[in-house]
This record gives sequence, structure tokens and C-alpha cells, in this order.
Amino acid sequence: MTYTYETLEVSVDDDGIATLLLNRPDALNSFTVTMAVELERFFLDVASDDAVRAIVVTGAGRAFCAGMDLSAEGNVFGLDETLSPTPADVAGDRLYDEPVNTGVRDTGGKVTLAIHACPKPVIAAINGPAVGIGATMTLAMDLRLASTKARIGFVFGRLGIVPEAASTWFLPRIVGIQQALEWVYSAEIMTGEQALAGRLVRSVHEPEDLLEEAYRLARSFVVGRSPVALALAKQMLYRNSAADHPLEAHRADSLAMWHASVGDGKEGVAAFLEKRDPVFTGKASETPEIY
Repeated sequence: MTYTYETLEVSVDDDGIATLLLNRPDALNSFTVTMAVELERFFLDVASDDAVRAIVVTGAGRAFCAGMDLSAEGNVFGLDETLSPTPADVAGDRLYDEPVNTGVRDTGGKVTLAIHACPKPVIAAINGPAVGIGATMTLAMDLRLASTKARIGFVFGRLGIVPEAASTWFLPRIVGIQQALEWVYSAEIMTGEQALAGRLVRSVHEPEDLLEEAYRLARSFVVGRSPVALALAKQMLYRNSAADHPLEAHRADSLAMWHASVGDGKEGVAAFLEKRDPVFTGKASETPEIY
């Protein structure tokens, strides 16, 4: 599959590790409606591309993403100011009907929902400033690594707007409600070390080491691993951790274990007994339904 975009650059190495580069360096990779559309399309497309096993997201130049491009004409968030939406307008499947879909739905949320649905590991390598949507888009990614030059901020309060990109679902699950509230209330910009102390990022690295560590992690997740088992495990961890009773996890576990045991699990057991590396043939694009 070929990935060609205006605001993004994509490359894939021999191990199936895709590098997704936010590529507006002259504007500090600031987020536009075009970038939103392209990011959503990339993550929806890559979900079914079995040549890609994991994704590392980073920014071109000295920034990761400096937030929304506020220089755009009209409503800078791409929303239709002629509408007067109500909760009923976004209820159920009406969320996807026009004019709500293009005129009311948060563009950042469309991106993070696509990232969340991607059945492959997604790693953010935060190489510089990541504020507003530049911070919240990373919350849907599975791990966040930061450079010593990273500056991260949930700065919405400074602009009189609210956290978006479904971040009020993701952020408390990552750092806890108290820390999430403090960061959103204060709207302050933090260093990578402060983000690490608050458990937002996994680790902090010197700029020259950041991508190397992100790629090392990505390879450790996918080389010699079953893409199907990985996709199932990702679904189960996110969904079952939000279930109201462990019985719901048991339902999913049971289906997933059955499918795995008659699929790549057979090869995994045989390889273990024969003391050799497994050769898994399952495809993430053919992951069975367990929910």
C-alpha cells in the first residue's frame, strides 16, 4: 500500500515498522483540518495493511506538533458556526450524519478514535513541543517516549476551550483523575521529566537517542510475534480494563483463546517444543471478532 499525503510522510522498514512523520516543520507541525483528515485516513488504512506491523509517530524538525494552526480563516477548528447542535444531534448513529459529521464532530477526536481502533502497536516519539492536540493525539497511542527537548501541555484553558480528541477518556486512564485535572486546570507546559513523573510518558531520552529507543521497542513487540495475538491482546487490554465486571473479560478471553489456539497458537506451541523460532502466518487484517 502506498501512503502519499500533503502534511505527513510515511516510510516502512524491512521489519514492518512504519515511521509516521508529522511534516509541516516550518509551522512546527501545527495541526490543520487537512492533517486531521490525513491522519484519520492513515490509521484506518494501515489497520488492514499487513505489511505494517507497528507505527512510530514523530515530528519533522524541532517540534512534535505545536497544536492547532490558529492562522486558518474562519472557524480554526473546521466547525460549522451556522449550526446549533444539541446532545440529541450527536446521539447514536446521528453523530455520523451530515451536517453533524463534518460540521460538529471534533476533528481531533476522529483522529484519536482511528488510532485507538488500529490493531497494531502505536508509539509516540515526542521530539519537541507537543501542546493542545499535539499532546492529546498521543494519548490514544500505546506508549509515549519523550525527548529532553519535549514540552507538553494541555493548554486549552488558556484559549477558553476544552480538552478534545476524546482526551477526557484517555488522560485519566493513563495518569489518574487527580493528575489529569491538575494539568487541565493549570494549562501549564511541562518538561519531559515532569511528564515522566506524572506517568504520562514511559521514558525520557536525549534527542539523538529517542527514535532509536522507539524503534527498538517497536521491534521487540512485533518480531517473532503473532500479529493476530497482538491485535487481540490490544483490544482486550483496552476494553476489558473498562468493563464493569471481570466476567466480561472472561467472555472475551474465552473467544480469543479459542481462536488463538486453533490459529497461530498451534505454531507457537510446536516451535516451543521443537526449540525453534515460530513462523506465524496469521494476519492482523483477519483478526477474529471477540466482542
